[in-house]
Amino acid sequence: MPKYEIDLSNQKIAIIGLGYVGLPLAVAFSEKTKVIGFDVDENKINSYKNGIDVTQETGDEVIKNSTIEFTSDEKSLKNADYLIIAVPTPITIDKIPNFKYIESASEVVGRNMKKGSVIIYESTVYPGVTEEICVPILKKESNLKYGEDFKIGYSPERINPGDNEHRIDNTIKIVSGMDEESLDIIASLYETIVTPGVYKAESIKVAEAAKIVENAQRDINIAFMNELSIVFNKMDISTAEVLKAAGTKWNFINFTPGLVGGHCIGVDPYYFIYKAKELGYHSQLITAGRKINDGMSSYVVENIVKKLIQNDKNPKGADLLVLGITFKENCSDVRNSKIAEVILSLKEFGINITIVDSQASSEDVENEYRLELSNFYKNKKYDGIVIGVKHSDFEKISLSELKELSKGIPLLFDIKGIYNKQEAIDRGFVYWVL
Repeated sequence: MPKYEIDLSNQKIAIIGLGYVGLPLAVAFSEKTKVIGFDVDENKINSYKNGIDVTQETGDEVIKNSTIEFTSDEKSLKNADYLIIAVPTPITIDKIPNFKYIESASEVVGRNMKKGSVIIYESTVYPGVTEEICVPILKKESNLKYGEDFKIGYSPERINPGDNEHRIDNTIKIVSGMDEESLDIIASLYETIVTPGVYKAESIKVAEAAKIVENAQRDINIAFMNELSIVFNKMDISTAEVLKAAGTKWNFINFTPGLVGGHCIGVDPYYFIYKAKELGYHSQLITAGRKINDGMSSYVVENIVKKLIQNDKNPKGADLLVLGITFKENCSDVRNSKIAEVILSLKEFGINITIVDSQASSEDVENEYRLELSNFYKNKKYDGIVIGVKHSDFEKISLSELKELSKGIPLLFDIKGIYNKQEAIDRGFVYWVL
């Protein structure tokens, strides 16, 4: 069967949702055809129009020179032939799926799409959401016939914020469609920007499930490492040294302990747990992994407070320096940051916290957590220093510099394992690592 070839010369692609997923996607497609970049956040749109990349994923220069039509006017979507929805799919405080963004985006698209449109969802959801929740909204808002006047597909995002190695253009893309025709069209569309090509999933539900599995697998493996870390800490054994020894076996999988935050790994498994429960099955392994990882912030706080007390430092009124507040290294995203959770808990003990982060936006930190970033952390000394995020610039800070910032017995809480334990101890630090 001959390969379907797409002609984008006289067509427009609209990206709905211009965050860490949507913006790089819009930039990639803008190199091939005309692109409408839509977001309801007018401040974000104005930033992009002024050449400012608020996500720091593509860079200001790229945004400044792009041909993307940035807009918050939904009527502009009427000109689009392909509409790609890339909005967040968070969870509620009760850990159940929150569909408000994807439902709202479906309403906007439904009101403005034209006959012949192809709508593609990239947001992470459990199997069935695209067809059972989103399609009815599109049908209702558009008054168009599903499968005849418009077609849909699903292609899960694989963006890794802060990762310059694994990008849209060099990472295989999973694609799916409601039928063979839509699958061919969607596959050809993404093949214009993805060099390694695409993987055609057998159905939309298979593609939705694949994304959940990708993140749940990492979550479970990290949970295993975190559990090992808790036990080895009680045994006074170095988890890093154990993993280094175990890693000499050819089939050992390389994972390390850590705080699991962000809007993917720390969220997506709950979509599977929710759907499984709806079907009458209690997910045991994935739920256990989530429970362990969700509890790691409290575990870190407990150990910090304990070490302060053991070294005759009263937590109430103690001064701590925390390096990093984003959810992961070399990334500006502070949403669902577990180190922020640690900071907020420490403050409840009356501990004074100075937060430094070269990647995070002061405005985002203030809006998300009511916390303040500091630019002048070197003008005082601290009872303890917490390495919360492994940003590249933090890795360059020497133990000597950290000791200069310490008062009394220097306490170093190396959550990310940047420093060598023995070297830190030899230099006089009381050292704790996750």
